[in-house]
Amino acid sequence: MNHTSLNSQYFIEKENLYNAHNYHPLPLVLQKGKGIMVWDVEGKPYYDCLSAYSAVNQGHCHPAIIDALTSQAQNLTLTSRAFHNNLLAEYSEFICNYFSYEKVLPMNTGVEGGETAIKICRKWAYEVKGVESNKAKIIFVENNFWGRTIAAVSSSTDPKSSNNFGPYTPGFEIIPYDDLDALATALKDPNVAGFMLEPIQGEAGVVVPSEGYLSKAYQMCKEHNVLFIADEVQTGIGRTGKLLACEYEGVKPDILILGKALGGGVLPVSAVLTSKSIMDVIHPGEHGSTFGGNPLACAVAIASLKVIQDEKLTENAYRMGELFRARLSAIDSPIVEKVRGKGLLNAVVIKPFGDNKTAYHICLDLLKNGLLAKQTHDHIIRFAPPLIITEAQVNECCDIIEKTILSQAI
Repeated sequence: MNHTSLNSQYFIEKENLYNAHNYHPLPLVLQKGKGIMVWDVEGKPYYDCLSAYSAVNQGHCHPAIIDALTSQAQNLTLTSRAFHNNLLAEYSEFICNYFSYEKVLPMNTGVEGGETAIKICRKWAYEVKGVESNKAKIIFVENNFWGRTIAAVSSSTDPKSSNNFGPYTPGFEIIPYDDLDALATALKDPNVAGFMLEPIQGEAGVVVPSEGYLSKAYQMCKEHNVLFIADEVQTGIGRTGKLLACEYEGVKPDILILGKALGGGVLPVSAVLTSKSIMDVIHPGEHGSTFGGNPLACAVAIASLKVIQDEKLTENAYRMGELFRARLSAIDSPIVEKVRGKGLLNAVVIKPFGDNKTAYHICLDLLKNGLLAKQTHDHIIRFAPPLIITEAQVNECCDIIEKTILSQAI
């Protein structure tokens, strides 16, 4: 079938017919991507200001990453962990040195990284901290988002994530985000093994905590022999203008979870990094994945991290983020309540307007004007373009955003 003659509606209707309705995407069908641009099946170009939820930090189809993918794909792609492969050794050394950790456990998706961190933390609690069997507790924060597995939704306060999926995983306690008093109270329980949070909450709407929250929370965890677990799946790998968002407060997590951009936008790759003393509680047969650490993923991850470093994309994210927020903050509209973010992870908070219109309606108008962004909840639009974006492109994107917001009927 010649798909070039088919329009977006054809693909949308077929997807709705055969695919589970577990997403509500914007009404366009993409077929090509390059750099910060994507094109739909009708050939219309768009600025991508979502970056696949920060999985495409390096830009679409980066040549160095594609070269690593295609070269390795012609040699060896998968062995399972029943055997050693030559790429896993090189990748393990590379990523541990890159982020200054001693050990890595490779997985595939971000949510698998979260599950892995929880398992490591619980086992450490029993075998090192001395928590009584099956009593270990992990603290989470309200409005967190780290996936949709049963464990992830068990720690969620979003009804869409958790309703009718119970019974839920025990051993989790949820406290308010950015609340040190609540953390202090929770840490009084000697069975607490870990505190897991995003340093900036992405899906919640790019919620940035108060200055000093992360560093003080880390210190409190140390005082109570509790592991500080940072979910940097979305905020890590240069997105916020630092290699890791935790670096803004000089925090080195006991357990670090990475994903998304680790795969360079071409493969699901995730990793959990920690110290030797913590990781060594995991023994053969206790955790793993058929695809985790496969040679193709290892080659891609090395290339993806090299692109971030060689092209100074972290530094570019910091500079372009400053410009992006300045431009957005200058939009003179009564429907813009707040602009927030760090680096190139930013959000505009929208006040209700018009005839019950929400952020979704603005995203539809942005689409018509050639820019892709996605609402989170009803009143927040997240903007996260690839980190390769130039100053001229930031200004072009902000011109579209400003024009779109100012055109709304109040």
